[in-house]
Amino acid sequence: MSTEVTDEISGARRWSILGLALAATLCANVFINGVAFLIPTLHSDRGLDLAQAGLLSSLPSFGLVATLIAWGYLVDRFGERLVLVAGSALTALAAFGAASSARSLTATGAFLLLGGMAAASSNSASGRLVVGWFPAHQRGLAMGIRQTAQPLGVGLGALVIPRLAEHHGIGAALLFPAAVCAASALACAVGVSDPPRPPRTEAPAEHLANPYRGSALLWRIHAMSVLLVVPQVMVWTFMLVWLMTERGWTAGAAGALVTVSQLLGAAGRISAGRWSDHVGLRLRPIRTIAAAAALTILALAATAWAGWPVSIALMVAASVITVSDNGLAFTAIAEIAGPFWSGRALGTQNTSQHFAAGLAPPLFGTLIGAAGYPLAFAVCAIFPLAAIPLVPADPARTRTS
Repeated sequence: MSTEVTDEISGARRWSILGLALAATLCANVFINGVAFLIPTLHSDRGLDLAQAGLLSSLPSFGLVATLIAWGYLVDRFGERLVLVAGSALTALAAFGAASSARSLTATGAFLLLGGMAAASSNSASGRLVVGWFPAHQRGLAMGIRQTAQPLGVGLGALVIPRLAEHHGIGAALLFPAAVCAASALACAVGVSDPPRPPRTEAPAEHLANPYRGSALLWRIHAMSVLLVVPQVMVWTFMLVWLMTERGWTAGAAGALVTVSQLLGAAGRISAGRWSDHVGLRLRPIRTIAAAAALTILALAATAWAGWPVSIALMVAASVITVSDNGLAFTAIAEIAGPFWSGRALGTQNTSQHFAAGLAPPLFGTLIGAAGYPLAFAVCAIFPLAAIPLVPADPARTRTS
């Protein structure tokens, strides 16, 4: 979409749609990532070890992996509004099912998997709304705001879900994501409009061409994003239980710190998006973020091994830095893929990331159980280091600018 088209649209209307896209994705992330905050209750009350509890918390992410590209195709075919409304409603139904079957972890796990399959709808649809409604010179900032949905969703889940689980059980805790997803479905039905785009018959050939053919650019972005999502998932999955078991914090205090760290992470994503708009580049800043993430996590490993209190501050810093790159990669992919391929390209991006996000908690849970947190943190630092040489140069011209 051209800057001229998007500039004709009311600024207030653009920002209101961005708010709804943010809200829908935030609520989906309360469901997707909120299950991680059931780990202390699953560990203490249900007798699951960290690997088993980590596997259960990963089921929504595995559900996402199964349907992200399919939802992206539906967005390309039928538009963003329909996908957001249907996906949010189905996520709410699955969360209600998980809450009502909490006595059986097998049934709960099945509903968590189905809910993840439904929640995948928000990823491509909300990203496409931002790219479609905002001009290029505001797109990094707008996408950075939209990408705060993940840390804000994690933070909201950390604030509410552990306390509900501790005092009222797993079923009551799962009613919270069910309620917020139902509310987001209603809000999107009322307030979201699809951005205009030209008919396929009038689109230039370069917009219709498969962006994966003849170029490794998108594949490199997908690969580096997989490596960078591992420390992000590891930190937010185990931060709560690390504070409680290794530092002796209560569930309320640990949940509050996780929430604060996620709010700071949201601010980091916005700053990174504004940074990319200022320099006119989406990918180069990711190299700096990856290097900072590796150094911070290595310092966390060393200080956690020594038992120093500064490890808590480094854990917060790691939770902020590791989430800052997502919006940059997401924006670059949408711009490169163009209006007729961005749904599928964003679905592919999220499929690869969430596949890694599904594998990381049980694998790191096993490593923590066998060797402790410091070694697990040190291993985690390898991933952002490996991502640095994969970051490609920014293309000279995008397909949507």
